[in-house]
Amino acid sequence: MAAPNEISCKNLLRLIGMPDRPVIVDISIDPDFSEDPFLIPGSFRHTHTDFEGLVARLNGRGCIIACQKGMKLSQGLTSRLRGRDIDAQYLEEGMYGWRETPDAPRIPFAALPASNLWVTRHRPKIDRIACPWLIRRFIDADAEFMFVSPDWVAGVADRYSATPFDIPDVVLTHKDCHCTFDAMLDLFDLRTDALNRLSEIIRAADTDNNNSPQAAGLLAFSVGLSRMYRDDNAQLDAAMPLYDALYRWARDGAQETHASLPDAP
Repeated sequence: MAAPNEISCKNLLRLIGMPDRPVIVDISIDPDFSEDPFLIPGSFRHTHTDFEGLVARLNGRGCIIACQKGMKLSQGLTSRLRGRDIDAQYLEEGMYGWRETPDAPRIPFAALPASNLWVTRHRPKIDRIACPWLIRRFIDADAEFMFVSPDWVAGVADRYSATPFDIPDVVLTHKDCHCTFDAMLDLFDLRTDALNRLSEIIRAADTDNNNSPQAAGLLAFSVGLSRMYRDDNAQLDAAMPLYDALYRWARDGAQETHASLPDAP
């Protein structure tokens, strides 16, 4: 019988990429992690011995605790956190179980930047909104973004130790017919069916390659949002639910048509 405070890998997989998913904390000890240095998307590493530091970092948010096997480390820390009135669960079978879960993405730890700061060109529309959405939903929920003049992106990245994206001569940028969103999917090993489907729409809307029937709608919404908001971060905040909805469509509803809806004639 499942413990009341555990979550299965299959159920966690349904939460990945959702705006309201709990914080995911990997507390695998260093020798175990070095044997398999991958993270669940959106998770971060934290040592189980720094309990007060984790409580401060969670700041009251619910969480899922993962260790190598889902045994003493994660169950013990989960119990301590619940004693502090934090809604904590532990991952059943731990990282071993996640590794064996079909279609469960795993991010190479070596690909993650050291800082949570990212910088790109100002006045975003599509790719420079889609990429921050991907980062906050799958890589770092606490990521911060700076939108600056194109000439100063590289300089700002250097001064603030930020990761630059969507500018020439960096890793995360356009390549051939692919946009920066594609580059991020490749670097962080996030090529799931749903994100691939979403990338096709973003690529078509961002490059005027209208081979996706949804691309024209994304372009229209994106241009409209860019006209509504002068502040780029405000525009990003407003666009996040739009990409959340597109992702849910790509994951769960791409085969649905108007005729298949319950209230359709």
